Amino acid sequence: MIRPRWLAVAVATLALVAGSAVTAGAANAAASAQSSTAQGTAAQSATAQGTAAQGATGPDLSIPGLRTGGSLGPNVIVFTPDMPQSQIQTTLDNLADQQVPNQFGSQRYAVLFAPGSYGSAADPLVFQVGFYTSVAGLGLNPGDTVINGSIDVYNQCFAPNNCVALDNFWRSLSNLTINVAGQSGCKGNTEFWAVSQAAPLRRVHVNGLVSLMDYCDGSPDYASGGFIADSQFTGSTVINGSQQQYITRDSALDGWTNGVWNQVFCGDSGAPAQSFASNSGLSGGPAPYTTLATCPVTQEEPYLYLDSAGKYRVFVPSVQHDSTGPTWSATTQTAGTSLPLSSFYVVNPSSTVAQINLALALGDNLLFTPGVYNLPRTIHVLWPNTKIIGLGFPTLVPTNGNVTMDVAGVGGVNLSGLIFDAGAVKSPSLLTVGWKGFPLGHAADPVTVDDVFFRVGGEQAGSVTDAFVDNSDDSIIDDVWIWRADHGAGAGTWAGDPGDTGLIVNGDHVTAYGLAVEHFQKTETVWNGQAGTVIFFQNENPYEVPDQASWMASPTQKGYPAFYLPNRVTSFQGYGMGSYSYFDQGVDIENAMAFQSPNAPGVQFHDILTVFLNGSGGIQSVVNGTGAAVNSSFGGPSDVVSYP
Repeated sequence: MIRPRWLAVAVATLALVAGSAVTAGAANAAASAQSSTAQGTAAQSATAQGTAAQGATGPDLSIPGLRTGGSLGPNVIVFTPDMPQSQIQTTLDNLADQQVPNQFGSQRYAVLFAPGSYGSAADPLVFQVGFYTSVAGLGLNPGDTVINGSIDVYNQCFAPNNCVALDNFWRSLSNLTINVAGQSGCKGNTEFWAVSQAAPLRRVHVNGLVSLMDYCDGSPDYASGGFIADSQFTGSTVINGSQQQYITRDSALDGWTNGVWNQVFCGDSGAPAQSFASNSGLSGGPAPYTTLATCPVTQEEPYLYLDSAGKYRVFVPSVQHDSTGPTWSATTQTAGTSLPLSSFYVVNPSSTVAQINLALALGDNLLFTPGVYNLPRTIHVLWPNTKIIGLGFPTLVPTNGNVTMDVAGVGGVNLSGLIFDAGAVKSPSLLTVGWKGFPLGHAADPVTVDDVFFRVGGEQAGSVTDAFVDNSDDSIIDDVWIWRADHGAGAGTWAGDPGDTGLIVNGDHVTAYGLAVEHFQKTETVWNGQAGTVIFFQNENPYEVPDQASWMASPTQKGYPAFYLPNRVTSFQGYGMGSYSYFDQGVDIENAMAFQSPNAPGVQFHDILTVFLNGSGGIQSVVNGTGAAVNSSFGGPSDVVSYP
């Protein structure tokens, strides 16, 4: 990745990050040094009890060159088919015992299965996936890694008759096949994935019955918001059940049972027909299905795999246009590019920002291993086509009021599998992509942000002005949840976890799938760019507004919109977008409108809605004064099929 300006950039970066003068000779010495590689074959299983802070020691800047392709650390657990199944089962059960209740703990894990078959119909492998656990196959295709059994997420039961999946966040399942088998009674021969936000299913083949709700342990069994992409379901059907909203993209379905408020399908063979109507979600109304035949532009998330020699590599799928169905099949391979692990600087929690920025300046990609990263300075992504990949939900926390990460105005950058937490000192943003005001098109090589999640509070009290700022033209936002905490550290009061806006989009031709922005204190999403597309949006207004005067967009407009397009925007398409209210302070709080936009023919909304969840007050209209109010008298959903 040598560029004509490499030396100047590298020297400048070294000077900035190392805090000392760096000579051109030293930079040239670093450039000429060979990066050591530690490719390694799939390791035997590590114990599931280590902490993220125990990762491998990072490279020292005094060493010429940077080590890449190094140890993935003790919190990356790798299983191989020749291991005793009893050992695999015990390790997974111990990990679940720790992580299923561990909503705001610091432990992070990646569970990886080398290619091969695990379990059998007679002796199935069945295990649960808890918080901050990513489970993935290490084959090039999902069919290379087969689990005979089930990989499950169930409700959390907080009290009798209070068993729900509403807090089942921050976990994932990808790149493998499940032949559903095992268990008995209500849970028998069923794959349960009862989750809400930030818990994607990607690149999986499930052969058997799938339920997106847990209906076996009591009521009310609520679940709220999920994401499926690039997957295949055979042999039975998918039970949506209590899932209030869901998006399924570029997948092959063998059935879908129902919808509650908002179910969106984009590029899915076997998807239910479009049926969203003005009374969807109400008694006697049709199912709330928004169904698009194709997805306009997509790029699947990069993933780690083992090649035929047992070496780790990263596969980067190609950009697709007007896509439908999975990128893979039993006989075809996903189009894309394979990168050796030696092109990645393997980051662990002891790595410094100086070391990370030096690696980026020298042209390395980044592979973050599981852990919590306290970062006193900004990580700067400089080069086009840089890949930033997280294993096991690495969590990046600014400690000095800094932006956590910024990306230059370049194309082809992929960011995936990360959590950005706000720090105690207020940051202007947590992630900024691209340069505002520079119209640099990247249609051929878009920046993508996949399975990236933002939090203001929850695990630790924090503060930010605008969590995520996207200035990059043609970028793709794919499964992003931006959350100001409604529970956990700092939550529960208006002064706790301050945050104005979750997302600001300044780039043109930006496409978002599976976007959720919740509880911010002013306009939650500001979309300034032209020709944007949003396919699925989910929002909850802030809960703890103390009085109406504290929450006014203008002297005459009550509340703030969940999604706002300023008058200068002349083109936009939105599909399957919902906003909900639960003002919990016992005060009559009103929001004038959930969606606010210019009345322009090129700005169009399709299948949008509001819901009154509980509490007081409500939302007075869906969009620009159109759509019935939702409140304690009419909880909704209030549906608008098209606007204008």
